[in-house]
Amino acid sequence: QVQLVESGGGLVQAGGSLRLSCAAFGRTLSRGWFRQAPGKEREFVAAISWSGGSTYYADSVKGRFTISRDNAKHTVYLQMKSLKPEDADVYYCEADEKAVYGVERSDEYNYWGQGTQVTVSS
Repeated sequence: QVQLVESGGGLVQAGGSLRLSCAAFGRTLSRGWFRQAPGKEREFVAAISWSGGSTYYADSVKGRFTISRDNAKHTVYLQMKSLKPEDADVYYCEADEKAVYGVERSDEYNYWGQGTQVTVSS
């Protein structure tokens, strides 16, 4: 069983930056970030391989967001820059003990955190 705990959300002005963190209690291989607005489906944001050598991004965040991981701390980060009002959502960290091949699919991961709110004011 894996437990994920997100932190780092908050209120920021458009153009500003935030860094989200997701600490894992348990061994994980695949890690990803998703976001979800009320009444909408969970949307892929970014994913990273175990080594950190492979990263994947949604087109809407490429060049603005960076995913990274520190395996010694069992933590994955999402550095978000140049935030836009449309980036405002609840952000969820997801993980799995095995390699996930459909990294953009939320249902490929077995574990997710409680979510952290990101609000961007215009």
